[in-house]
Amino acid sequence: MSNVHKIIVAMSGGVDSSVSALLLKQQGYQIEGMFMKNWEEDDNEQYCSAKQDIEDAQQVCDLLNIPLHKVNFSSEYWENVFEHFLQEYRAGRTPNPDILCNKEIKFKAFLDYAYSLGASHIATGHYARLTHKNNQAVLLKGKDNNKDQSYFLHALSQTQLANVFFPIGELDKPDVRKLAHQHNLPVFNKKDSTGICFIGERKFNDFLKQYLSPQPGSIETDTGEVIGAHQGLMYYTIGQRKGIGIGGTKNKPENPWFVLEKDLKRNVLIVGQGLNHPLLYKKQLTASQLNWISGSAPDTSRSYQAKIRYRQIQEPCRLTITSPDNMQVVFEKSQRAVTSGQSIVIYDNEICLGGGIILDAA
Repeated sequence: MSNVHKIIVAMSGGVDSSVSALLLKQQGYQIEGMFMKNWEEDDNEQYCSAKQDIEDAQQVCDLLNIPLHKVNFSSEYWENVFEHFLQEYRAGRTPNPDILCNKEIKFKAFLDYAYSLGASHIATGHYARLTHKNNQAVLLKGKDNNKDQSYFLHALSQTQLANVFFPIGELDKPDVRKLAHQHNLPVFNKKDSTGICFIGERKFNDFLKQYLSPQPGSIETDTGEVIGAHQGLMYYTIGQRKGIGIGGTKNKPENPWFVLEKDLKRNVLIVGQGLNHPLLYKKQLTASQLNWISGSAPDTSRSYQAKIRYRQIQEPCRLTITSPDNMQVVFEKSQRAVTSGQSIVIYDNEICLGGGIILDAA
């Protein structure tokens, strides 16, 4: 505790951040809470949970007898996260805003603001763990395999991780709720938030339509037959089944249709039938915008594991670093629905090494 004089906890009004604050308080640290409001474009009664969240965060801080700072990072979120998110959708890719949100907001804008308030460290309610080796931060998966969030933290740097606590990283989610209940935290049974980071739950297509003009086009089968029309490529993602809008098609079997590819040049959505359509499987991919948490690329003479989406088992692979900002990843087994714009995250068993943004796959 010697080099820790004040920790500011990112309080979201949820159970994870609340228990993080509780645990640090129990460990004798001087702590304060901070609630970030990062979205206000179309907040209204239907969508905005920020009002409830801030009330919940305040209640928890009052109970723990710690101050709660309130800060608005809406402009930073718009410029550094949301504009990039729109740009990616415009280009026909499927971005993951939570990863950029961690890099630009929670571990940058929030971190800097916490330092300005005299904090030496920050803490968040992420299910991840940190250890230090040779004066370097090493990011480990959270103990709860089902909730592990290291995938969303792979774009962070040594500087960003140097003064961070993940108090619930060693706990399983049911134990977190149990602790909250035992200590009378009012959020012990509050449901987990879903939806876009800080924007929350809303009808996604309607939401995108507010910011981007859809470009309708044709839907073709993998053999080039036109069988329908799409509303705009930005509304679809590789492997998608629901919401394609083609249903029963004349002279075709009843099997469900899946999005196989997006032909951006021709503005065509390519679909095929069957959950395991061969075009849905790719054995290798290229990725750019690489970040290695240690500050340098891993030894490519050995194999690692990777995830191409958050809820996925780590899959064995080999890496070839083709330039400081690009790599090729070859999997042992073909992967289903590799999606450009999503992140590939590389692991060495429990250790999250870093990753990059998927460009394309073959």
